[in-house]
Amino acid sequence: MELAPYACAPQFSRGRLHDEALSTFRSPFQRDRDRVIHSSAFRRLKHKTQVFVEHEGDYFRTRLTHSIEVAQVARTIAGTLNLNQELTEAVALAHDLGHTPFGHTGEEALHALMAPHGGFDHNAQAIRIVTSLERHYAGFDGLNLTWEALEGIAKHNGPVEGPLPYGLAEYNDLHDLELHTHASAEAQVAALSDDIAYNNHDLMDGLRAGLFTDADVATLPIVGPAYDEVDALWPGLELSRRRHEALRRVFGVMVTDVIDTSRRRLKEAAADSAQQIRDLGRPVIGFSPEVLLQLDEIRAFLFARMYRAPMVMAERERVTKVVENLFPLFMRNPDLLPVNWQQEVGQARGATALARIVADYVAGMTDRFALQEHARLFGG
Repeated sequence: MELAPYACAPQFSRGRLHDEALSTFRSPFQRDRDRVIHSSAFRRLKHKTQVFVEHEGDYFRTRLTHSIEVAQVARTIAGTLNLNQELTEAVALAHDLGHTPFGHTGEEALHALMAPHGGFDHNAQAIRIVTSLERHYAGFDGLNLTWEALEGIAKHNGPVEGPLPYGLAEYNDLHDLELHTHASAEAQVAALSDDIAYNNHDLMDGLRAGLFTDADVATLPIVGPAYDEVDALWPGLELSRRRHEALRRVFGVMVTDVIDTSRRRLKEAAADSAQQIRDLGRPVIGFSPEVLLQLDEIRAFLFARMYRAPMVMAERERVTKVVENLFPLFMRNPDLLPVNWQQEVGQARGATALARIVADYVAGMTDRFALQEHARLFGG
């Protein structure tokens, strides 16, 4: 596929912090994608939750299944827009690496605990993972990803302004990611694909959990017309097939709208380099205003009926206590950390340095392991 002039071409990559010989068979961005897939942090996403705690049901999404879905959507959009699919996929697969156990609930709890030490941010933690915490290669810590992949992970949601969170600030001093600009079009595609994937699968997971009904979601924009179309084509279709056919059409509406809107924006930008995309001062990948308003209504429904549902709130309270118990216990008794973390503790100077080590350890836990450790250490 011939890349657009504003795409990130691998032969013009700004390279890696630690120089490496080029691969005979893979482009630099293909190697980035493969290194993310082979990382320990990526494998742990299998047992990290989206909304529900991982052990509650085999049908609910985890961070791993979500990341794979995001990458699939991102690759489709990038290919249609003649962007670099390998870079887009690498950013999409890596975008959730920094998440704690128990999703945003765990992150909120850890951020509060880390408030005296600079807080906690999952995007910055993803950078910390791929630049430091993954320790498998002989020549460097981290995955030594290309500048373009790191830029995409750091600012796929837009420029990073204000005081930089820990993890991102330290790395940016070594390897300037130009955090004041927008990211490449490829990274912007990864960000929008994240929105598309979670809007769609949260509807499905909420239906499976019985938090709302098909009749409830059929009142929503985009979703209602999708159900109407399915009913017109297949009257009396069994529930599971009707639901699947409707929600795949919702998926299609969102993907098509992003492609059509982004094509117009890219044409208006008339950029002839990836750097011009970064310097535009506005995103080039996005939803149309009409669809964005409709998605706001869907998000408001999910917030009220799913993210703040009584059963979800009760579980949020329970798992918050797990994090709130584990973190101070390890701060008081760092000898309880695994042996391979003890060398880090021995080199820590001061409470903040120790807190960062404990935060790295707790953030890396899966839902299942956090619950098991809590039961082991607190007896229930």
